Amino acid sequence: MSKDPDKPTRRKRKPKIGGILGVGLDNADGHKRITQGEKFVLVGGSQDTHDRMTETMVKTFEELKRRDKHLETVDPRELGEIIAKAQPR
Repeated sequence: MSKDPDKPTRRKRKPKIGGILGVGLDNADGHKRITQGEKFVLVGGSQDTHDRMTETMVKTFEELKRRDKHLETVDPRELGEIIAKAQPR
């Protein structure tokens, strides 16, 4: 089966990232932790985990600003690299 030469070809859409959701799963103390930023929401986790997620997001958005990039237009792989570097050790 051949393609119809008169039919327009579809372009693959580049994925857009509208926001980041972080979920911590290690909560044993019963506290409900939620931190919300302009383009991220963090829920759950122990105090330590939630603090680490928050620090990671703050550093991530600082780095995006430093690179003059926006969450909606940054390449997902580049965002992954930025997040990995932003994580506290």
